[in-house]
Amino acid sequence: MEAILFYILSAVTLIGTLCAITARQAVRAIVYLVTSFFSLALIFYLLGAPLVAAFEVIIYAGAIMVLFMFVIMMLDLGHPEKLTFPKIRDWWPAVLLLAVIAGSILILAVSREPATAPGFTAITVREFSQALFKRYGVAVEIISMQLLFALVGALYLGRRR
Repeated sequence: MEAILFYILSAVTLIGTLCAITARQAVRAIVYLVTSFFSLALIFYLLGAPLVAAFEVIIYAGAIMVLFMFVIMMLDLGHPEKLTFPKIRDWWPAVLLLAVIAGSILILAVSREPATAPGFTAITVREFSQALFKRYGVAVEIISMQLLFALVGALYLGRRR
């Protein structure tokens, strides 16, 4: 059962990412990317990493998508008053992907099996954070600096006019 869910969620992740890449409007691309992040979080949960799944939702689907929305608003990429209301044919990919993710969550909730992968031992949040910031502290700082540079660049592009 978990293997089937894994492949379904993998397909949802790929389809959501492809829709995000090919979307013509930036806001729709963000919605598809958030869908992809949620399905990826469920994949991490299936693989026995609930903490990484929570980080995926909190950091990527939450914080970074808010940053992308801020950049889109700063750059003023489009005028929403000129856009028409989306038709039904524009909604079906997002609704279909959302239904698959909701069904996967429902199946995971009903099965009530522990999410542990064979051969792995569970670690505490304290052990994880110590390993993250002691062993990979420089990488975490470099990533945070990249996000800061991206934000400064977006502000510069937005004020250049």
